[in-house]
Amino acid sequence: MANERLQAVLAQLKPATGGNSTIEKLTQKNADDIVITLALRTPMAKGFKGGFKDTELDYMIYSLLKEALGRANLDPNLVDDVVLGNSNNARAPTLTRAAALAAGIPYTAGGSVVSRFCSSGLMSIQTVANEISRGEISIGIAMGAESMTKGPDRGTIHSLSPEILQDQDAADCLQPMGQTSENVGDDFGISREMQDKYAVESFRRAEVAQRSGWFDDEIVPITTNVVDGKTGEKKQITVSRDEGPRYGTTLESLGKIRPAFAQYGNKTTGGNASQVTDGAAVVILMKRSKAHQLNQPILAKYVGATVAGVPPRIMGIGPSIAIPKLLSQHNLRTEDVDIYEINEAFASMAVYCLDRLGLEHEKVNPRGGAIALGHPLGCTGTRQVVTALSEARRTGKKICVTSMCVGTGQGMAGLFVNEQL
Repeated sequence: MANERLQAVLAQLKPATGGNSTIEKLTQKNADDIVITLALRTPMAKGFKGGFKDTELDYMIYSLLKEALGRANLDPNLVDDVVLGNSNNARAPTLTRAAALAAGIPYTAGGSVVSRFCSSGLMSIQTVANEISRGEISIGIAMGAESMTKGPDRGTIHSLSPEILQDQDAADCLQPMGQTSENVGDDFGISREMQDKYAVESFRRAEVAQRSGWFDDEIVPITTNVVDGKTGEKKQITVSRDEGPRYGTTLESLGKIRPAFAQYGNKTTGGNASQVTDGAAVVILMKRSKAHQLNQPILAKYVGATVAGVPPRIMGIGPSIAIPKLLSQHNLRTEDVDIYEINEAFASMAVYCLDRLGLEHEKVNPRGGAIALGHPLGCTGTRQVVTALSEARRTGKKICVTSMCVGTGQGMAGLFVNEQL
């Protein structure tokens, strides 16, 4: 029944004609375009044992903001708002405001936090872009950041009101993410082997990208302190590269890993699901006219973003609905898009989305995704944009789509045009 309802929603979307004429229109440049002038991120560090295990969320935000302002050569007094995407930390609004002030952004600028769970980082970009397009601000900074190690609020809901639990979809919002992954595998016939094969390719791509230095232009090294768990000794380190890629990962090695959620099924493991990770990402947005006025480089044009709902019990398939909705809004076909960054929360949902959308795998997560790089929840939506634009610059590709699944049964997708050709 749920799948039939989703197909009915997709059937209501207008068929796209796409092609060169649509792309030509999409790539036209106007003074009021919302553009990205800088896109950077921290390395993605292993949660609980990696380079950021003793680093607080506010320090990650502060360090990245300070570096971004310096690299952009942008007067902090011109910034009107800082919006952070964050999923887990109940203190994030205070931490963001304080970190922005310490980084040099004056108190005259605003600061806020948005949350749509895993798509919070993409939502922060959408929020800032909408503020600019409505004339509410001139320059905004959108971020995504998450310390999965520190929390402090793990975001767990233990129960709901009895009246709400009477609705099955509402009750399904309580299902653990691992259970929803098993549901996707069971409902759509996605085997353990299919998921492991996908994960092997994610690790391979991340290894190739890291060895080739493709991540270098998107990563900002962060100097921080780490505490030795055995001796208690504190030492200063610089985290400069992603810690998640596992070189030489094979189907045989992944096949030896035990199921992570045995109470729900036997297909999802620590090897074919996203890694627990700490990290942050940032983009600066303004109108094209403002970028020209300030002599800022234009990396890309933000075209738009959208959200769509799916049954919470199979939350991972969200991109399979959000992407067609986004493309329909802009008269694009799936083949018109050059790069897709789809969140690899679980291999089950990634395999499903590629198959359902009929995507060429070569276009999807060309540098690997969250299985290999990690998934700091509120950060990933922004990190995907940073990575997609870096890959577009390297390859000369134009049209980029990023998409996320959301734990409560949603999908979000964003559309960007690379201008560094």
